[in-house]
Amino acid sequence: MPETTINMSEIIELMKARHSVRQYLSKPIPEEIRKQLDDYTAELNRQGNLHMQIIYDEPDCFNSRIAHYGRFENCTNYIAMIGKKASDMEERCGYYGELLVLKAQESGLNTCWVALTHGKSKAILNPGETEVIIIALGYGKNQGVTHRNKPVRDVSNLTDTCPDWFKRGVEAALLAPTAVNQQKFKLTLNDDNTVSAKPGLIGSCLKIDLGIIKCHFELGAGKENFNWK
Repeated sequence: MPETTINMSEIIELMKARHSVRQYLSKPIPEEIRKQLDDYTAELNRQGNLHMQIIYDEPDCFNSRIAHYGRFENCTNYIAMIGKKASDMEERCGYYGELLVLKAQESGLNTCWVALTHGKSKAILNPGETEVIIIALGYGKNQGVTHRNKPVRDVSNLTDTCPDWFKRGVEAALLAPTAVNQQKFKLTLNDDNTVSAKPGLIGSCLKIDLGIIKCHFELGAGKENFNWK
């Protein structure tokens, strides 16, 4: 897990408070918050070898017929998840994008991961880069709703004898956003104290979801307690 500016003592509360929001207020994001988010984005881009961009005050991307189909309203800010094509690029977009989502939540903003129901973004792509997904950003008309989670044993090999850090990690992973709340992943604690994370076999955005899941698990478990296998 990279160093972040997120207050780690409050990270679980941020995860619990953050829900997908599609309707936004006509309220601009203040300059001081923009600078904080832009600086954090630049640091995450360096760490993750990505080209994430926050686009502010741009109404066209979510003013398309398909965006209205997705029930988006008044969304004029968004994060474009961009990187050079690579086998792990979608997973990195999920991982580092979720760190940025949690930072936005800490700043009083709301977000929504959006795979298809948006128009063309105004992000700039360099040669060899691709736009993987977009994250809506702004002040929500509401704070979203809580979705029911799968039992911990449906997504992991958690038992009563597992260490507390593994339980904390699995619980944090279940707070992670996944496409249509599918929660198609499996976390396995191995005998050598490593953890395996596998996506589902069928579904949408599975590699992105895996990155988001690994981000949450690390934040909940503490990266000092294990290594990924």
